[in-house]
Amino acid sequence: MAEKSLPEVPGAPAAVKGKRSIVATLFNPFGGFAIRLNNDLGAMAIFFVRAFALIFGRKQFVEIINQVYFIGARSASIVMLVGFFTGMVLGLQLYYVMNKFGAVGFLGTAVALSLIRELGPVLCAIMITARAGSAMTAEIGIQRISEQIDALTTMRIDPIGYLISPRIAAAIISFPILTALFDLVGIFGGYVSGVVLLGGDSGAYLYRMDASVDWVDVRGGFIKSIVFAILVITLCCFQGYFTHMRRDSFGAKSVSLSTTSAVVLSCVMILVSDYVVTSFLL
Repeated sequence: MAEKSLPEVPGAPAAVKGKRSIVATLFNPFGGFAIRLNNDLGAMAIFFVRAFALIFGRKQFVEIINQVYFIGARSASIVMLVGFFTGMVLGLQLYYVMNKFGAVGFLGTAVALSLIRELGPVLCAIMITARAGSAMTAEIGIQRISEQIDALTTMRIDPIGYLISPRIAAAIISFPILTALFDLVGIFGGYVSGVVLLGGDSGAYLYRMDASVDWVDVRGGFIKSIVFAILVITLCCFQGYFTHMRRDSFGAKSVSLSTTSAVVLSCVMILVSDYVVTSFLL
Protein backbone atom coordinates (compact mmCIF):
# COMPACT_ATOMS: atom_id res chain seq x y z
CA MET A 1 0.00 0.00 0.00
CA ALA A 2 1.44 3.32 -1.07
CA GLU A 3 2.10 5.85 1.63
CA LYS A 4 0.21 9.16 1.47
CA SER A 5 2.43 12.18 0.95
CA LEU A 6 2.25 14.88 3.61
CA PRO A 7 0.91 18.31 2.57
CA GLU A 8 3.58 20.84 1.72
CA VAL A 9 4.30 23.28 4.56
CA PRO A 10 4.97 26.89 3.53
CA GLY A 11 8.49 28.11 4.11
CA ALA A 12 9.29 29.86 7.35
CA PRO A 13 10.55 33.12 5.77
CA ALA A 14 7.30 33.60 3.82
CA ALA A 15 5.21 32.95 6.94
CA VAL A 16 7.19 35.45 8.97
CA LYS A 17 6.88 38.00 6.19
CA GLY A 18 3.13 37.51 6.07
CA LYS A 19 2.79 37.95 9.82
CA ARG A 20 4.87 41.12 9.70
CA SER A 21 2.69 42.58 6.95
CA ILE A 22 -0.47 41.88 8.96
CA VAL A 23 1.00 43.46 12.10
CA ALA A 24 2.16 46.48 10.12
CA THR A 25 -1.28 46.90 8.55
CA LEU A 26 -2.94 46.80 11.95
CA PHE A 27 -0.58 49.01 13.93
CA ASN A 28 0.76 51.51 11.37
CA PRO A 29 -2.27 53.85 11.74
CA PHE A 30 -1.86 53.87 15.53
CA GLY A 31 1.84 54.57 15.23
CA GLY A 32 1.24 57.42 12.80
CA PHE A 33 -1.43 58.88 15.08
CA ALA A 34 0.91 58.68 18.09
CA ILE A 35 3.70 60.44 16.19
CA ARG A 36 1.37 63.21 14.97
CA LEU A 37 -0.07 63.64 18.47
CA ASN A 38 3.40 63.90 19.98
CA ASN A 39 4.44 66.48 17.39
CA ASP A 40 1.28 68.56 17.91
CA LEU A 41 1.60 68.51 21.70
CA GLY A 42 5.21 69.59 21.49
CA ALA A 43 4.40 72.36 19.03
CA MET A 44 1.55 73.62 21.25
CA ALA A 45 3.79 73.59 24.32
CA ILE A 46 6.42 75.69 22.52
CA PHE A 47 3.65 77.95 21.18
CA PHE A 48 2.29 78.56 24.70
CA VAL A 49 5.70 79.16 26.29
CA ARG A 50 6.61 81.70 23.65
CA ALA A 51 3.25 83.49 23.93
CA PHE A 52 3.32 83.50 27.74
CA ALA A 53 6.84 84.97 27.79
CA LEU A 54 5.62 87.90 25.66
CA ILE A 55 2.69 88.76 27.96
CA PHE A 56 4.89 91.07 30.00
CA GLY A 57 6.08 93.08 27.03
CA ARG A 58 5.37 96.71 26.39
CA LYS A 59 2.01 98.04 25.16
CA GLN A 60 0.12 94.88 26.10
CA PHE A 61 -2.13 96.33 28.79
CA VAL A 62 -4.71 97.94 26.49
CA GLU A 63 -5.05 94.84 24.33
CA ILE A 64 -5.34 92.61 27.40
CA ILE A 65 -8.23 94.78 28.65
CA ASN A 66 -9.93 94.48 25.25
CA GLN A 67 -9.59 90.71 25.34
CA VAL A 68 -10.87 90.55 28.94
CA TYR A 69 -13.97 92.37 27.72
CA PHE A 70 -14.34 89.96 24.78
CA ILE A 71 -13.72 86.75 26.73
CA GLY A 72 -15.10 87.74 30.12
CA ALA A 73 -17.72 90.47 29.96
CA ARG A 74 -19.39 89.27 26.75
CA SER A 75 -19.53 85.69 28.06
CA ALA A 76 -21.03 86.61 31.44
CA SER A 77 -24.67 86.48 30.31
CA ILE A 78 -24.52 82.98 28.82
CA VAL A 79 -22.46 81.73 31.78
CA MET A 80 -25.04 83.07 34.24
CA LEU A 81 -27.93 81.57 32.27
CA VAL A 82 -26.34 78.12 32.06
CA GLY A 83 -25.25 78.30 35.70
CA PHE A 84 -28.75 79.19 36.92
CA PHE A 85 -30.47 76.30 35.15
CA THR A 86 -27.67 73.90 36.07
CA GLY A 87 -28.27 74.77 39.71
CA MET A 88 -32.02 74.37 39.29
CA VAL A 89 -31.61 70.91 37.77
CA LEU A 90 -29.22 69.90 40.55
CA GLY A 91 -31.63 71.15 43.20
CA LEU A 92 -34.53 69.31 41.61
CA GLN A 93 -32.74 66.00 41.16
CA LEU A 94 -30.92 65.99 44.48
CA TYR A 95 -34.04 66.97 46.41
CA TYR A 96 -35.88 63.82 45.33
CA VAL A 97 -32.81 61.61 45.74
CA MET A 98 -32.06 62.87 49.26
CA ASN A 99 -35.72 62.77 50.23
CA LYS A 100 -35.59 58.97 49.87
CA PHE A 101 -32.91 58.82 52.58
CA GLY A 102 -34.29 61.58 54.79
CA ALA A 103 -31.31 63.84 54.05
CA VAL A 104 -32.99 66.83 52.45
CA GLY A 105 -31.19 69.07 54.93
CA PHE A 106 -27.93 68.37 53.10
CA LEU A 107 -29.29 69.70 49.79
CA GLY A 108 -27.27 72.91 50.06
CA THR A 109 -24.08 70.95 50.69
CA ALA A 110 -24.60 68.70 47.68
CA VAL A 111 -25.47 71.53 45.30
CA ALA A 112 -22.64 73.81 46.42
CA LEU A 113 -19.90 71.16 46.39
CA SER A 114 -21.03 69.73 43.05
CA LEU A 115 -20.86 73.17 41.46
CA ILE A 116 -17.70 74.47 43.12
CA ARG A 117 -15.60 71.34 42.73
CA GLU A 118 -16.71 69.97 39.36
CA LEU A 119 -19.61 71.34 37.37
CA GLY A 120 -18.76 75.02 37.71
CA PRO A 121 -15.23 74.99 36.24
CA VAL A 122 -16.04 72.35 33.59
CA LEU A 123 -19.31 73.77 32.24
CA CYS A 124 -18.03 77.33 32.42
CA ALA A 125 -14.95 76.40 30.38
CA ILE A 126 -17.06 74.57 27.80
CA MET A 127 -19.38 77.56 27.39
CA ILE A 128 -16.45 79.96 26.97
CA THR A 129 -14.96 77.59 24.41
CA ALA A 130 -18.20 77.57 22.43
CA ARG A 131 -18.62 81.35 22.53
CA ALA A 132 -15.13 82.89 22.61
CA GLY A 133 -12.77 80.06 21.64
CA SER A 134 -14.45 79.36 18.32
CA ALA A 135 -14.48 83.09 17.48
CA MET A 136 -10.75 83.35 18.25
CA THR A 137 -9.90 80.41 16.00
CA ALA A 138 -11.95 81.81 13.12
CA GLU A 139 -10.54 85.33 13.53
CA ILE A 140 -6.89 84.25 13.66
CA GLY A 141 -7.46 81.72 10.86
CA ILE A 142 -8.88 84.42 8.58
CA GLN A 143 -5.95 86.67 9.41
CA ARG A 144 -3.63 83.83 8.44
CA ILE A 145 -5.18 82.96 5.08
CA SER A 146 -5.59 86.65 4.17
CA GLU A 147 -1.85 87.15 4.88
CA GLN A 148 -2.41 89.72 7.63
CA ILE A 149 -0.10 87.75 9.93
CA ASP A 150 2.56 87.74 7.22
CA ALA A 151 2.14 91.51 6.97
CA LEU A 152 2.82 91.84 10.72
CA THR A 153 6.02 89.85 10.29
CA THR A 154 7.02 92.10 7.40
CA MET A 155 6.57 95.15 9.65
CA ARG A 156 8.80 93.46 12.28
CA ILE A 157 5.89 92.95 14.68
CA ASP A 158 5.87 89.58 16.42
CA PRO A 159 2.43 88.13 15.57
CA ILE A 160 2.44 85.80 18.57
CA GLY A 161 3.09 88.65 20.98
CA TYR A 162 0.57 90.87 19.22
CA LEU A 163 -2.27 88.35 18.71
CA ILE A 164 -1.81 85.42 21.10
CA SER A 165 -0.24 86.76 24.30
CA PRO A 166 -3.06 89.20 25.21
CA ARG A 167 -5.64 86.44 24.70
CA ILE A 168 -3.83 84.03 27.02
CA ALA A 169 -3.44 86.71 29.70
CA ALA A 170 -7.10 87.69 29.40
CA ALA A 171 -8.20 84.05 29.65
CA ILE A 172 -6.17 83.50 32.82
CA ILE A 173 -7.91 86.55 34.32
CA SER A 174 -11.43 85.86 33.01
CA PHE A 175 -11.88 82.11 33.57
CA PRO A 176 -11.68 82.18 37.42
CA ILE A 177 -14.01 85.19 37.60
CA LEU A 178 -16.58 83.58 35.33
CA THR A 179 -16.28 80.31 37.22
CA ALA A 180 -17.03 82.09 40.51
CA LEU A 181 -20.01 83.79 38.85
CA PHE A 182 -21.24 80.43 37.55
CA ASP A 183 -20.98 78.90 41.04
CA LEU A 184 -22.84 81.75 42.74
CA VAL A 185 -25.69 81.81 40.23
CA GLY A 186 -25.87 78.00 40.26
CA ILE A 187 -26.16 77.90 44.06
CA PHE A 188 -28.94 80.47 43.83
CA GLY A 189 -30.65 78.33 41.17
CA GLY A 190 -30.46 75.32 43.49
CA TYR A 191 -32.01 77.44 46.25
CA VAL A 192 -34.88 78.51 43.98
CA SER A 193 -35.53 74.93 42.88
CA GLY A 194 -35.07 73.12 46.18
CA VAL A 195 -36.37 75.70 48.65
CA VAL A 196 -38.72 78.11 46.87
CA LEU A 197 -40.39 75.66 44.47
CA LEU A 198 -40.18 72.36 46.37
CA GLY A 199 -40.57 73.70 49.90
CA GLY A 200 -37.21 72.79 51.40
CA ASP A 201 -35.85 74.39 54.55
CA SER A 202 -34.14 77.70 53.75
CA GLY A 203 -32.09 77.77 56.94
CA ALA A 204 -30.84 74.21 56.54
CA TYR A 205 -29.88 74.88 52.91
CA LEU A 206 -27.75 77.91 53.76
CA TYR A 207 -26.33 76.59 57.03
CA ARG A 208 -25.23 73.21 55.65
CA MET A 209 -23.69 74.90 52.64
CA ASP A 210 -21.74 77.35 54.80
CA ALA A 211 -20.59 74.59 57.16
CA SER A 212 -19.49 72.15 54.45
CA VAL A 213 -17.78 74.31 51.82
CA ASP A 214 -14.13 74.93 52.68
CA TRP A 215 -11.48 77.12 51.11
CA VAL A 216 -9.80 73.98 49.77
CA ASP A 217 -12.85 73.33 47.58
CA VAL A 218 -12.89 76.90 46.26
CA ARG A 219 -9.14 76.84 45.61
CA GLY A 220 -9.46 73.59 43.67
CA GLY A 221 -12.13 75.11 41.44
CA PHE A 222 -9.94 78.13 40.73
CA ILE A 223 -6.95 75.93 39.91
CA LYS A 224 -9.05 73.96 37.45
CA SER A 225 -10.33 77.14 35.81
CA ILE A 226 -6.77 78.42 35.26
CA VAL A 227 -5.69 75.08 33.78
CA PHE A 228 -8.72 75.09 31.48
CA ALA A 229 -7.98 78.68 30.44
CA ILE A 230 -4.44 77.79 29.38
CA LEU A 231 -5.53 74.66 27.51
CA VAL A 232 -8.54 76.16 25.74
CA ILE A 233 -6.99 79.42 24.58
CA THR A 234 -3.68 77.83 23.58
CA LEU A 235 -5.43 75.14 21.55
CA CYS A 236 -7.89 77.54 19.88
CA CYS A 237 -5.20 80.07 18.99
CA PHE A 238 -2.88 77.30 17.80
CA GLN A 239 -5.52 75.90 15.46
CA GLY A 240 -6.19 79.32 13.96
CA TYR A 241 -2.56 80.38 13.74
CA PHE A 242 -1.51 77.26 11.82
CA THR A 243 -4.69 76.79 9.81
CA HIS A 244 -2.71 77.22 6.57
CA MET A 245 -0.73 74.06 7.39
CA ARG A 246 -3.71 71.71 7.41
CA ARG A 247 -3.35 68.74 5.09
CA ASP A 248 -7.05 68.12 4.49
CA SER A 249 -8.08 71.54 3.15
CA PHE A 250 -7.04 75.09 2.36
CA GLY A 251 -8.56 78.54 2.20
CA ALA A 252 -11.93 79.26 3.80
CA LYS A 253 -12.64 75.56 4.30
CA SER A 254 -9.50 75.19 6.40
CA VAL A 255 -10.75 77.96 8.70
CA SER A 256 -14.07 76.19 9.25
CA LEU A 257 -12.36 72.86 9.91
CA SER A 258 -9.86 74.48 12.26
CA THR A 259 -12.72 76.08 14.20
CA THR A 260 -14.52 72.75 14.49
CA SER A 261 -11.33 70.96 15.56
CA ALA A 262 -10.56 73.64 18.14
CA VAL A 263 -13.97 73.38 19.82
CA VAL A 264 -14.06 69.57 19.83
CA LEU A 265 -10.48 69.12 21.02
CA SER A 266 -10.91 71.80 23.69
CA CYS A 267 -13.97 70.06 25.12
CA VAL A 268 -12.12 66.73 25.17
CA MET A 269 -9.05 68.28 26.80
CA ILE A 270 -11.23 69.96 29.43
CA LEU A 271 -12.67 66.61 30.50
CA VAL A 272 -9.34 64.78 30.39
CA SER A 273 -7.49 67.48 32.32
CA ASP A 274 -10.36 67.67 34.81
CA TYR A 275 -9.72 64.07 35.82
CA VAL A 276 -5.95 64.60 35.99
CA VAL A 277 -6.17 67.79 38.07
CA THR A 278 -8.81 66.27 40.38
CA SER A 279 -6.59 63.24 41.03
CA PHE A 280 -3.80 65.57 42.18
CA LEU A 281 -6.05 67.78 44.29
CA LEU A 282 -7.74 64.98 46.25
